[in-house]
Amino acid sequence: MVRSLTLLLALGASAVAKPVDADPMYAHLRIIAPAGPGGGWDQTARAMQQVLQQSDIVETASVENIPGAAGTIGLARLLGAERGKGDVTMVSGLIMLGAIASYHSPVTLRDVTPIARLTGEYEVVVVPAASPYRTLTDLLDAFRARPESIAWAGGSAGGTDQILAGLIADAVGVSPRRVNYVAFAGGGESMAAVLGGQVTAGISGLGEFAPQIAAGTVRVLAISSDARLPDVQAPTLREQGVEVVLENWRSLVGPPGMGVEDRARLDRAVAAMVSSTAWQQMLRRYGWSDRYLAGAAFARFVLDEEARVASILDKLGVVAAPTAGPASVGFYPIFVLAGFALCVISLTLSAVGARRDADRSPLDRAAADAEDRPSQFRAVSLIALGIAMNVLLLERAGFVVASVPLFWLTARAFDGQHPRRDVIVAVALSLGTYLLFARLLQVSLPAGVLAPWL
Repeated sequence: MVRSLTLLLALGASAVAKPVDADPMYAHLRIIAPAGPGGGWDQTARAMQQVLQQSDIVETASVENIPGAAGTIGLARLLGAERGKGDVTMVSGLIMLGAIASYHSPVTLRDVTPIARLTGEYEVVVVPAASPYRTLTDLLDAFRARPESIAWAGGSAGGTDQILAGLIADAVGVSPRRVNYVAFAGGGESMAAVLGGQVTAGISGLGEFAPQIAAGTVRVLAISSDARLPDVQAPTLREQGVEVVLENWRSLVGPPGMGVEDRARLDRAVAAMVSSTAWQQMLRRYGWSDRYLAGAAFARFVLDEEARVASILDKLGVVAAPTAGPASVGFYPIFVLAGFALCVISLTLSAVGARRDADRSPLDRAAADAEDRPSQFRAVSLIALGIAMNVLLLERAGFVVASVPLFWLTARAFDGQHPRRDVIVAVALSLGTYLLFARLLQVSLPAGVLAPWL
């Protein structure tokens, strides 16, 4: 009897401990870290992967690193190839806002689906253990004397690390434009430069440098918090006379075009993750602060931060020249296609005209020229109309819809006898071009009204 009662109590406790709907929310969830291994985004993605699986929120999760241009390459991928998918999310944050402004990115966080802010992390300034700069005062004295002689290593241009370097310079009376900042793709590369003596000092999030700090290979000169942290033996910038406080934050976003149910499921999964014991342990392990904020409040927060970061970067003069790459191509494909069409038409018309002229007498050539002028004018007019419609419709209706009239009118300029066939060819060519650029080459092109299907 006692044994039976004990068994019943155990079964009852098990039923209470495990909710009825405790089945995993995802069979598989993909997490994009838009940076190389070792950095804060990579750490966040892998911490999520571990917690989501341990807590049975997902059956399996995978992390995909897509480094480049401070996360905007990954952002372009999310907007293009991942559009509308419900089984993928990407780590983002303050650094990406800086990169968008610095790299003049045509894709922004306004184009994705905001999910939640997850963590906050303060920055640390470190030097190699053997560095002659024993304190922050030593480092800043040398910095004031010869600003360009002090090389600061950190993450991508326009990110939190460079912002902190600029704010420190401004606070101690040095023009931020004189900061010798060396940007790296991730915290791992930045730390390697510090340990290798390639730079004077390094700036990064506390969690990224924590292993080297614990091992004693680097010395922390300052932390960017407003007060000392209990687990970090380092003074703040403020208590050393540098009036700067800065906290980096990281978040999650989803692809554009997510269905209502897909977004709600991802919201539930993230809420379950941040409330788990395993996630709280991760926060303590990396020295992260819990900054969970979801829904409309997070969307408003991103807009406010976008304006704040743009203002800071403008003050610091941290603006990079536009770079060529998948994240900054913009209208390039359209101009290429339009130019290609014009060149082909021009060459074809010239070749046809030359062949006709070779077989005609001078009088016949003169008469033929008079007859050909209207048709040539018509061809050029049709192409010009197609280009104009493409430009007008591109942002409003999307690349595919805008390109159909361009290709159709170009075909009509060559041959006006098969309008129905030309429509089919124009649609196929427009769709094929979009898939080539957006899916294969990872160039972000506006999907427009066809976004739910592309």
